[in-house]
Amino acid sequence: MDDSGIRRLSEPPRFVLSDEVSSAGTAKVAGADLHHMRHVLRLLPGAPVVLVDGLGTEYHGQIKEFHREFALIEVLGKRQRARLAQTTLGVAMIKGWRMDFLVEKAAELGASDLWPLRCARSVVREAGAERVQRWRRLASAAAKQSLSPFIMEIRPACLFAEFLERTQGADFAAICHQGAPPLGLLARQRAFATAVVVCGPEGDFTAQELESATRAGFVEAGLGPHRLRTETAALAALSVLADASATAIVSGGKP
Repeated sequence: MDDSGIRRLSEPPRFVLSDEVSSAGTAKVAGADLHHMRHVLRLLPGAPVVLVDGLGTEYHGQIKEFHREFALIEVLGKRQRARLAQTTLGVAMIKGWRMDFLVEKAAELGASDLWPLRCARSVVREAGAERVQRWRRLASAAAKQSLSPFIMEIRPACLFAEFLERTQGADFAAICHQGAPPLGLLARQRAFATAVVVCGPEGDFTAQELESATRAGFVEAGLGPHRLRTETAALAALSVLADASATAIVSGGKP
């Protein structure tokens, strides 16, 4: 810290905007982010911060003053950032910390939203409200840690068939299945701004689920010769799609 007590970081700490920026050019940070700002980082008025709205806008400013329920931030500028692609991840629910790990890393890899699924061979069938709230906190923290202005949305848990119905219309949709053509090869055969990828339980999808997905416009896609755990498959798929999207932009959208 310098003589004024302001914490100096290579990147200003990031917090989630609690409300819209006012006409006076101020914004509020409340809740858990206020606690982190005030009691963990021990920031003082004048400290530079970045606020994100979770939808791609970053607000750069400084702490103006603290109140009991919120910190008031003076906004000095803003920047709108675009996604490489909007990628929806559907994934069979798994137990405990492995699902927490999947959520955190999927957010870091830039998934736009995550759908926890109940598949025919799923071991975990339900996601309670407390667990969903934990996933949302993890997604928010991961966005800040990875310097992303986007916060991955956690959708309500649903049946596999419902997921297929509610994710129609993407430029590219793939269902991961061992032995299918490589996901990267398939993704590079088309330019896409929106993508959907779905990974099943460790017992894999049933033949009926694969057929339903194919009828819904999904292509079967593989992730290599090895049998992968659900969280490994999901994160590998997101990495492949992120690379395919970035490659398409560099090459001018040509496959």
